[in-house]
Amino acid sequence: MIVREDIMEVEAEIDRLPIDLLAHIFVMFTSFTDLAQASGVCKKWKQGVMESLARRHNLSFAGWKMDDDSTARLVYHAYNLTKLDIPMSRWGCQITDAGLLRISFAKCVSNLTSISLWGLTGITDEGVVQLTIVLWSCHHVTERGLLALVDKCLKLKSMNVWGTRVPEHCFNNLLILSPALQIKL
Repeated sequence: MIVREDIMEVEAEIDRLPIDLLAHIFVMFTSFTDLAQASGVCKKWKQGVMESLARRHNLSFAGWKMDDDSTARLVYHAYNLTKLDIPMSRWGCQITDAGLLRISFAKCVSNLTSISLWGLTGITDEGVVQLTIVLWSCHHVTERGLLALVDKCLKLKSMNVWGTRVPEHCFNNLLILSPALQIKL
């Protein structure tokens, strides 16, 4: 009976934590697995996890096996996101144009100043025109996609296009559309 009372007392202490404090704690989590497990504890913790995502300015999926659904779901809740990093991983990141399309509907897209999609082979012009971006080694992106991207993303400050197959003369056209754009080759 004493053990049961101790457990109930611990649960009562945990329940007293305000959601703001839980969110502050969850912002420090770097593991999406840990966040998912925390969100399954109770409704209050789930709300804390969602609020922690809303507070993040940077989100990196480096080292994680992500697909279109899981990536879009997390980005959707990250309202204040300014930098998004979705690199190729050794486990095979499965982000495609469909995932980028879903991400493009997230509230944070208008705030994004940087998106890195390093080495993702499932990304083409269709996905690129939705976002601001680092396109390092994305071989299927063409001049048409870059022009549409710069034309639609008025806040785009820089673009890393090293390893793409876009001819260098295309970059002059990009600078005509956006003279302040920094293009990293």
